[in-house]
Amino acid sequence: MYVIVAGAGKVGWNLARELIGKGHEVTVVENDRRRYLTVEQELEHAIQYGDATELWVLERIGIQRADLVIAVTGDDEDNMLICQVAKEKYRVDRIVARVNNPRNLEHFKLLGIHPAVSATDLILRLIEHEVPQYGLVHLLDLEEERLEIIELIVGQDSSAAGKRVDEIMLPDGALIISILRAGTGFVPKADSMIQAGDEVLVVLDPGLEGPVTAHFTSTESAAAGG
Repeated sequence: MYVIVAGAGKVGWNLARELIGKGHEVTVVENDRRRYLTVEQELEHAIQYGDATELWVLERIGIQRADLVIAVTGDDEDNMLICQVAKEKYRVDRIVARVNNPRNLEHFKLLGIHPAVSATDLILRLIEHEVPQYGLVHLLDLEEERLEIIELIVGQDSSAAGKRVDEIMLPDGALIISILRAGTGFVPKADSMIQAGDEVLVVLDPGLEGPVTAHFTSTESAAAGG
């Protein structure tokens, strides 16, 4: 691939290093002269000095042939603009944007910039995974495909505990795709038994979280939540 990385901070620099190591052609664009000179000592010709929000800079580095544009500057407005221009003007197939302030995530989504990655949001999800307060972790949104993947911990006295997969009456649009038990994961069959304490991955249509969660949440927890 030919990849353009806007921003030579720690994220952009490390991304460029890894992508080059995997054999991809990479150009990093950095508008801070001192930072550019620092990174240029390692990346040499793979970094260019300039402002990636300027069309002439993007054209100079060959955005017309880019397979992927990654905007990881420290400014969310710049990242939005770079990705919008890449997607709408130059028809770049794949874009990735860094979201510095998670409050701006909705703005990226409204502009059709996807995926937009918020480090704060990712860390919060990891915290949820390690310390699940409600037994549910929202793992992934596949917005273009209109699907979600969630992880649920099966409650001791939930309706799903002790039942076979085909006995759990999930709503249409929801499917159990994996069970993690005692550190080992497996793809369940129709006759696989669900046990209390299992971690269950479910793929579902948006809006079905409530009905699906009800099957796996213990009645005690559900009462406390109400």
